[in-house]
Amino acid sequence: MNSSSGGFARKKEPDERPRPRRLSVRSFGITDQGKVRPANEDQFLIAELTKTMTIAHTSLRGPSAVLGDERGQLFLVADGMGGHAAGERASALAVAVIEQFTVNTFKWFLQDDDPGPDSAASELAAAIDQADAAIMDESEAHPELSGMGTTLTLAYAVGTQLFVLHVGDSRAYLFRAGALRQLTQDHTVVAEMVARGELRADQASQHRLRHVITNVLGGRERGVRAEAQVVDLEADDELLLCSDGLTEMVSAADITGILSAEEEPEQAARRLIDLANERGGHDNVTVIVARFEQPEAALSA
Repeated sequence: MNSSSGGFARKKEPDERPRPRRLSVRSFGITDQGKVRPANEDQFLIAELTKTMTIAHTSLRGPSAVLGDERGQLFLVADGMGGHAAGERASALAVAVIEQFTVNTFKWFLQDDDPGPDSAASELAAAIDQADAAIMDESEAHPELSGMGTTLTLAYAVGTQLFVLHVGDSRAYLFRAGALRQLTQDHTVVAEMVARGELRADQASQHRLRHVITNVLGGRERGVRAEAQVVDLEADDELLLCSDGLTEMVSAADITGILSAEEEPEQAARRLIDLANERGGHDNVTVIVARFEQPEAALSA
């Protein structure tokens, strides 16, 4: 796998204000079949990672489990392809592999001697590589699933850093101070044509090849190229992960309007789903909205 993980190093400027060590998170995810598709091939995951000590025996009174202060937040959207059963299986496999990798392999918590974001990005890229291999193994074992694949857009937040890894045309956006910024680039024929100057950006949304994906987990051959980046989070930032069932139906301006109007992630996510369906619901649509906030303890200090 060729994972683009360059450019992660951060140099702190002398006049930069101290950043909080962590942010609290409120999040909500929802998926909907839409109005046209016979089944839902999308999957999503929201998970919290914590340090836990389970106490077997002690002379002291107290809880049987002690939780550490550090928290990690994992968000994932996968849009399967290959038809019902195949696409649904591919996206489900991707989520299952990421779950197992995160629990058993990923060194998710921050340490004073942590080598930096390159390490976390490399580990998450390895998880994506494993998911690609699992999907290929499954399709080879079951010829009726041949060619199945899935997009994958994954975001992992710890402290005030957000790691985003991405394959396909599901998207991640950052909403900050009223402005919406797309963090990921679509891995499609049309997006590559725009990048090469062969097509104007305003022509892309109507082009007949806009759904042809050039980079996918599974598919017809092994190997996946994960786009990776890291973002420094600020209080009141919002993260949006979504399948193309949303972005095909709902404009960036309308997404911005809903995120501006709704402070609760659940209400924002439900309104986005409803709007996609009101405008035709041509595809399965999945949305995760996460809002990052200053912890209450920091506000009262």
